Formats: sequence, structure tokens, C-alpha cells
Amino acid sequence: LIRMRESVMERRWFLRNFPDLVAPVPCLMPLYRRGLRRRDVLRIALLANELLSYDRNTGLRPDRCLPAGRIVSRAETLRRYPGIDADKLEGAALWWDASMPDSQRLLMELFRWSADRGATVLNYVHAGKLLVANGKACGIEALDRCSGRMHEFRGQVVINAAGPWVRQTAAALDSDYPALFRPTIAWNILLDRPPPSDTMLAVQAADPEGQTLFVQPFKGRLLVGTGHARWNGGPTAVSPTDGQLAQTLAQVNSAMPGLDLKRGEIIRVFSGLLPGRGASGRQLSDRPVIIDHGRQGGVRNLISVSGVKLTTARRVADRVLCRALGRRVTRRDMSDSRPSAVRPEVWSCSAADSEGLDKCTPGLRTLIEQEAVVHLDDLVLRRSTLWEINNLFPEMASRLCELFSWDAERRRAELDRLAAALQPMIASTAGAAERRKSASRHEAAM
Repeated sequence: LIRMRESVMERRWFLRNFPDLVAPVPCLMPLYRRGLRRRDVLRIALLANELLSYDRNTGLRPDRCLPAGRIVSRAETLRRYPGIDADKLEGAALWWDASMPDSQRLLMELFRWSADRGATVLNYVHAGKLLVANGKACGIEALDRCSGRMHEFRGQVVINAAGPWVRQTAAALDSDYPALFRPTIAWNILLDRPPPSDTMLAVQAADPEGQTLFVQPFKGRLLVGTGHARWNGGPTAVSPTDGQLAQTLAQVNSAMPGLDLKRGEIIRVFSGLLPGRGASGRQLSDRPVIIDHGRQGGVRNLISVSGVKLTTARRVADRVLCRALGRRVTRRDMSDSRPSAVRPEVWSCSAADSEGLDKCTPGLRTLIEQEAVVHLDDLVLRRSTLWEINNLFPEMASRLCELFSWDAERRRAELDRLAAALQPMIASTAGAAERRKSASRHEAAM
């Protein structure tokens, strides 16, 4: 209950401070008179959710408020989501959550806000050696990967918040702690198919071991996820197997035969690592892990942290700061202090032809100048929506290089780097390789 309250309050914070990037989304869970998915059980669950989120809309503008959840009839369920399996259908649980389709831009806006409040944001700087004096961490020696220069950054406390790399970083700086991060791969699948509804649908196959998946609209297409499984590899080149993708689609088709999702419809696969729990690592962690190295017999004033999800990341950061400072942090209300956001017309670019790219160019130049864009994949994947363009290679990717002062050799290297970064997202590895070769041939001919 405590974790749910935290999630409710942090979701409200995002809706209040980032209404341009976070919006309500209706969620529907069909009820079929089996297991816990029955009207009486879900009615109690929705009531509990209502009680725990009684203040979820405080301070929100009207179009970002979340309505109360309710049980809807069989007829309304079929109306809201055409094609749903009607056999033994009792109705559905309907509730509202929040969605952030352009999470890369939300992260950039957080960086901009932090810099506005006095933080120094460094790009492509690798933390290498921990600086220690009298058994206490007092800074970091770091490598600027762009210039090759080494720098020293001094501070009273060093915090390791390296995500999937947190264990590796902890081991390099002091000691390894297996509990910090047990990797679990998670993936979402984008299909080239219009969504049958503007509602997110929760589905579960008849298999009792099957995961609950969500089928939701995503920019005019259909997004399925989130699948997850144990991961035995490292934190780079993370991608689900063909078998895992097929299993995810089969599970959705089992629960909703009318969809008949096909492998050939996959156009993007989004994957990464999340912290798992238990020996199997199959279950996702629901609690952050904060390691004070000094209390574990290691270097004092060094703290490593592994969070759970973006929604509660700010609250976890508060806890880490309290641990670092040895006192509670007095947090000022920042609801009205966010600097002016970068307008969507600057970063939203899904142009399918050269003329469309010309219209995006002024905005892309602004991003390059203001947001420390070093490589082409920074611009495509982490500053804009250019990654959405299916035919990005070869001509359009090459034209993007013209926005930078690069020679022919650097352009070829950047196109190869971008192709490698996009490859895990592209369903067909052969197709990705062909686009990469085509891009290189095109650049060589220029």
C-alpha cells in the first residue's frame, strides 16, 4: 500500500509538471469468471485504488485529471474494444493511468530543468577511478571520451546511479554487491497495424504461467508489452530472442484470437534491462536497493543505488540524498519553476520524405546547439522522434549528417554507429544489415 501511494503521488507530479509529455490513458481488463478476474474481486480492487489515490488530481489541469475506475458492462466492453473475445465475457474493469510516449524528451527536459537549477550535466564522460582520502570517497577521476582528457570532480559524497551498469561500476570503484542489480530483460513490440481502440487493454493467456500483457495505441500503431525474462548476459546488446517475441505474440493471440498478430508486422522492438528479484530473476523487483558502501565495510561516502521504475525515480533520489547528507532533505515545491519546454515542433519529426525533413531542419539545428548532441544517434534516438522513420536509410540518414561539420570519414563512422544503435530495435536483423550497407554505399558515393 505504501508503494502504491508513492506511485500515485509521483504520477501526479509528472502529470502536473510535464503535461506536454505525460497524459491520461484509459485501461481495460476483461473479466471472464475465472481466477481473480471476476467482477466482485475487481470491484474491491478498484475501490481500494480509489481510496489510495483520492488526491491523484490535486493541482492538475482539467485535461490531465484521471477519472475514477469502475466496472463496465459486457456491452460497453465490446464497444470500447471491438474484437475482444466475447465468450463468457462478464464485462471489464476500467481505470485510468498515465502514459509518456516520448520518454526520451521527458529525460531531456529533466536535464534542462536540472541545469536551470544549477546542476552541471556532462555528456560522454566516463567515471573511472574513485578518489579516496582517509578511507572516504572525495571525488571521481573521469575521462572525457570526446577530447580524451582526464578530469577530477571533487565532492563530499559520490553516488553511483548507473542503471544496468550499477554493479559493474560499484565493483570498479569499490566492491561488487549482487543484490544491487539482478538483470531481467524487458521488451515491447511495435506492430505496423492501426490500434482497434484508443484504450489500453490488459490481456492474459489461459496458461496460468502467462504474463499479463498490455495492448495499447502508440502513435497510430499497436504496441504490445511488456514481456520479461531472466537475462544472463551483460548490460549491452540487450535484445529478446525470436522465440520470446513469438511467445509474446502467441500469448496475446491466445487471449484475443481476433487480433491475429503476425511476426511479419513487427517494425520495432524496444528492449532493455530492469532489476529482477529472486534466484530466477524472472520476477521484476518492486523495491529500490540502496547500498552505503561504508556501512558494508567498504569506502565511506560512496553510495550505490538501483531504482525500480521511472515513475518513482525522484522519490528514490530523495532517499539517496537523505542517506548521503545524513538528514532529511527539505524539498521546495518546484511545480511552477520548470523552465520553458522545448516545443514539439522542434523535436517531433517523423517525416517520410526529403521535403518533410527540410521542415524539421531548423528544429534539429536547435537541438544540436542546445542539447550537447555529439553523435548522430544522439539526435535520432535521444533528442527527437527521427527513429520513427522506417525509411531513414540511406538518403535521409546521410542528409542528417549535413547538419554537422563532419568530413566524409566521420560521416561514414556516424552512419555505421547509428545503424548499430538501431539494429536491436529493428525486427529483421537482415533488413537492418542491408540498410547499414546501403547507407555506407550511399555516403561513399557522395
